[in-house]
Amino acid sequence: MASVSRCRCCLLSLVLLAFAFFSSTGVKDSGFTLDKLEDEFLSGLSNNTISKFLKELTLEPHVAGTAEDLATAKYVFDHFEASGIVAHYSDYSVLLSYPIRRSLSLHLPDGSLKDFTLKEEAVEGDPYSTNPKVIPTFFAYSPSGTISSEVVYVNYGREEDFLTLKDEGVNVTGTVVIARIGKIFRGDIAANAAAAGAAAAITYSDPFDYAGNGSQGYYPSSQWLPPSGVQRGSLFLTNGDPLTPGWPSVPDAERLEISQVQFPKIPVLPVSAQDALPILEALTGKVAPQEWQGGLQLSSYRLGRGPAKVKLSYEGNLTMAPIRNVIGMITGSEEPDRYILLGNHRDAWTFGAADPNSGTACLLEIARGFGNLLSLGWRPRRTIIFCSWDAEEFGLIGSSEWVERNLNLLASRAVAYLNVDSAVGGPNFDGRATPQLDNILLEVTKKVKDPNSVYGTVYEAWSALNGHGTPNIGRLGSGSDFSAFLHHAGIPSCDIRYQTLYPMYHSLYDDYNWMERFGDPMFHRHVAVSGIWGLLAIHLAGDAVLSFNYANYADELEVIFDNLLQASENITANPLFPAISKLRAAAAQLGAEMIQMKIFWLHQVLTDAQTLSKLRSLNDRMLLAERSFLDPSGLTGTSWYKHVIYGPSGKNHYNSQLFPGVCDALAAAMSINNKASWNALQHEIWKVARAITNVAHFLSGELH
Repeated sequence: MASVSRCRCCLLSLVLLAFAFFSSTGVKDSGFTLDKLEDEFLSGLSNNTISKFLKELTLEPHVAGTAEDLATAKYVFDHFEASGIVAHYSDYSVLLSYPIRRSLSLHLPDGSLKDFTLKEEAVEGDPYSTNPKVIPTFFAYSPSGTISSEVVYVNYGREEDFLTLKDEGVNVTGTVVIARIGKIFRGDIAANAAAAGAAAAITYSDPFDYAGNGSQGYYPSSQWLPPSGVQRGSLFLTNGDPLTPGWPSVPDAERLEISQVQFPKIPVLPVSAQDALPILEALTGKVAPQEWQGGLQLSSYRLGRGPAKVKLSYEGNLTMAPIRNVIGMITGSEEPDRYILLGNHRDAWTFGAADPNSGTACLLEIARGFGNLLSLGWRPRRTIIFCSWDAEEFGLIGSSEWVERNLNLLASRAVAYLNVDSAVGGPNFDGRATPQLDNILLEVTKKVKDPNSVYGTVYEAWSALNGHGTPNIGRLGSGSDFSAFLHHAGIPSCDIRYQTLYPMYHSLYDDYNWMERFGDPMFHRHVAVSGIWGLLAIHLAGDAVLSFNYANYADELEVIFDNLLQASENITANPLFPAISKLRAAAAQLGAEMIQMKIFWLHQVLTDAQTLSKLRSLNDRMLLAERSFLDPSGLTGTSWYKHVIYGPSGKNHYNSQLFPGVCDALAAAMSINNKASWNALQHEIWKVARAITNVAHFLSGELH
């Protein structure tokens, strides 16, 4: 291990030297230095214009496939063109899901009956909450059905929660389970309930998770979700149009029959906390563990089956509907065939003030800012593409269809995808990325003011969340539009936002009134997101040498390697160690080449064709290496997800899972515990080792 340590020290020195040139690389034409370009962009950002953008975008609820949603597409298109950005529509016809009828009633042992209205209540002082166009509370792609049965409380509906009930002797077969929502993706709750034998499921937003445990009041007097608030959403566990899995849903596309699609197996209905209360009050049995107790005004949450029963009825409509992406382009001056993509989805379950149009407002502000720079003579070295996605809420459909349609071009030309979904839903900055983008993300946060006015910069505020150490950069699971770019196409990606706990998520009250009063009253966090997002694009589109750092990948993989060694004596993780060592050596070599190229650029000696060709080759190795982490056949059990290092967790599609194929195989081997299952796990480890080795070879730029 001593040689590895010496390699790390050398590599650290190279990286530090490389980033000494960070503020000196990139822009040398149109009269701009990089510092001047950054200052011009940041000083032009306006909380007032972002506020106006958000207000216009959220005047009406705009669910994908509706006229109101298409109107927001035109608004974005018109703004792109007004900013001097060439724009076009990218349209698809996809299978969406809408509610027709739903009902829920509680039947008590004494013969009494309570019918629920299943409506979110208007609140005083919020005119948005009275809008009759808001879609009823429902879960997209829930199967239709009517179920009457006893109720069982299942905590958050996780696998371990159902195991706890089994250990306690509570049989959920044939019941309607009720789960508080928030720890895992709602589609995973539905799948877990069906696997446990439940006939239907109800979810609700517990005050413990969405209302500060009910101790601080509710909206509109505070930021917290009112008792009648309900979280809508999709239950679909895969990405893209359900009828065109893996290929684009263009007009003449092949389409599956609906019967061929694996939709959720049981009806699932979301309800409010105030509707969940009488249901949970009517349950008996053993008192649930302390960690199962929530914030409803109950004497205790209990584990019993019934004796209360509910009758749940849901009827939905699967229908083909039009969706519309809006694509804007600033063509690069020197490398027009290299793409930096900025993406945010536009469709919302209701008004979408936080999710997603806080991000859309930031995207439009960046477009306005870049338009100003264009008018001053700036043009990026590489092409910048603005992407306004549709139908994300139904399963990342707009972005997935676009990536599938343009996969070959993106595979050869995309440098990075920079995603923002809900730009602002809380007070704390959060950044997630593939490891080679870590350093550039950290650097740009040092250049943007802390919008909370506690620290000098976003970096300092972010660092404080980690005990004033290096900020904690998360990894990318699923749940937003980066998924198609990273997990399907192998494009380096990041996702940024201000959030901690966003109580209005997918509810009636995610509107401009809430954002203006509680989410971001001065819109300064919106400005910070716009600044970070825009600076990332400016650097990646303008720096002569891309600021990628693959040493971060090697560091992270080594930690995972160490953990795998402890997984089981039945397997060996040894194939990974030489692969990671090769990656580390290739990253060190790459770092040295980057420094040399940055010095050439600083002294303006990149003039001859041979040197420019070397620069192009160096950058291409960095941007294309991520593709080598893809398994062309896909992960075991799914052909769409192909990245062997990062993927959505099998237990929670929101979370990132390292080595997803290995982890799934390990769980299977420990459960089945036969030779075949352990051999399958060993195969997955070899598969990852080969991918890491391929990345190392690609970064070295040499044939082997």
